[in-house]
Amino acid sequence: MLLKVLGLVALAIAMFTVSYHYNKRFLDWLRFQSLGTRDYIVEKLAGMFIEVPPHKILIGLFVLSFGMGSIVFLLFLPNVLYGLVFGAMATVIGWKAPKPVVDYMYKKRVDKFVLQMVDGLNLMSNGLKSGLSIAQAIGLAAQEMENPLKQELGLVLSENKLGVSLEESFNNLSKRIKADDVEMFVTSINILKETGGNLAETFDTIVITIRERIKVEKKIAAMTAQGFYQGMFVMAIPPILGAVFYQSDPEFMRPLFTTPIGMLMILAIIMLEVVGFFVIMKIIKIDV
Repeated sequence: MLLKVLGLVALAIAMFTVSYHYNKRFLDWLRFQSLGTRDYIVEKLAGMFIEVPPHKILIGLFVLSFGMGSIVFLLFLPNVLYGLVFGAMATVIGWKAPKPVVDYMYKKRVDKFVLQMVDGLNLMSNGLKSGLSIAQAIGLAAQEMENPLKQELGLVLSENKLGVSLEESFNNLSKRIKADDVEMFVTSINILKETGGNLAETFDTIVITIRERIKVEKKIAAMTAQGFYQGMFVMAIPPILGAVFYQSDPEFMRPLFTTPIGMLMILAIIMLEVVGFFVIMKIIKIDV
C-alpha cells in the first residue's frame, strides 16, 4: 500500500514537471483563469493595508487548490474514481475559498472602522469646537485612535499633503471603506465645506445616528440568533446520525461509502446541506 502511494506521488510529480516544461499553453490558461481571483484578492488586501505581491497570491491559489485536491485523492485510494471526483471538488473549493476569507476579513475591518467612528467623530467635533481646522481635527483623531481608523485618516492626510484635495481624499476613503455610515460622513464633509455649515454639530448628529443604528443591529442579532442556532442544529443532525449509525453497525453503513449510489447520496446530502445553509443565512439576514 505504501509503495502504491509513493508511486502515485512520484507519478504526479513527474506529470507536473512535464506539464510545466512542455505544456505552457495549459499553464497560461490556468493563469488566465486565476487572474480575476488574484486581482480581487490583491485589491481587497491592499485596501486593508496588507501588501502581498500578485505572483505570491497566484502561487498560493495553485498550492491551496491542487494541494487540497491531491490530499483528498490520496485519502480515497485505492478507489481512484472516487478520489478523482472528490479531489476535483476539493480543488474547486480550494480555488474559491480565499475570496470569502478575504471578504470576511474586509467586513471585520469595516465593522471595526464604523465602531471607531463614534469616538473618532467625537474627537474631531471637540477639536473643531476648540478652534482647530478640519485637517487638524482629522490629525488629532488619527493620532489618538487605533487601526484601522488611524490608518485610514492618516492616508487621507497624506494624500492631502501631496496635493490631493480633501474632498477627493475623503471620496477615496469611501471607496476603500464601503459602509453607509462612512458615505454619510464623507458626504456631509464635502457638502458643508462647500456651503459653510457647522461641521461639529453635523459630526455630533452622525455619532447619534451610528449609535442608534448599532443598537438596532444588536437587537436584530438577538432576535435572529435563535433561528440561526436552530438552523445549525438541523444541519448537524444528518452527519451526527450518520456517525452514530456507523459506530453501531459499520457493515450497514459501509455501502454508503463504497458503492456508486452511496457516494451519489453523500454528494446530494452535502449539496443540500450547503443550499440549506445559504437559505438560512438569507432568511435571518436583515439590513438596517
